[in-house]
Amino acid sequence: MTAYDPNNPFAKILRGEFPCVKVYENDHVLAFLDIMPRVAGHTLVIPKAPARNILDITEEDYLHVGRAVRTIARAAKTAFAADGITVQQFNEHAGGQMVFHLHVHIMPRHNGDSLLPPASRKEDPKVLEENAAKLIAALQG
Repeated sequence: MTAYDPNNPFAKILRGEFPCVKVYENDHVLAFLDIMPRVAGHTLVIPKAPARNILDITEEDYLHVGRAVRTIARAAKTAFAADGITVQQFNEHAGGQMVFHLHVHIMPRHNGDSLLPPASRKEDPKVLEENAAKLIAALQG
């Protein structure tokens, strides 16, 4: 397997070299809105530990990711009055992975809606901030 690249975009976000619209953070994970969302509220959860994908992350670090995914999914369902939640995670090129730092997509869904194609449009920063505020409010209960 290819080694972890510490210069991938998500590692740069973790180091503060690239900006993000943060919605949740603890000692182990960071969650932020996708700048090219497939639906409103599309959130990414990443471990702070350097992990290329599910194939090389430690079990302990993956459990932190899983807990955060569950937390964000529940908040997203409330924040966006969603009928359901899509959770996706891709591994290696053949598995559809594009950024090689483990990340989980959380997408609130409504009956009859369609996902936009991946990376098809960049969201307006104001809309991202509005969606982040909704999600943060739901996380705070």
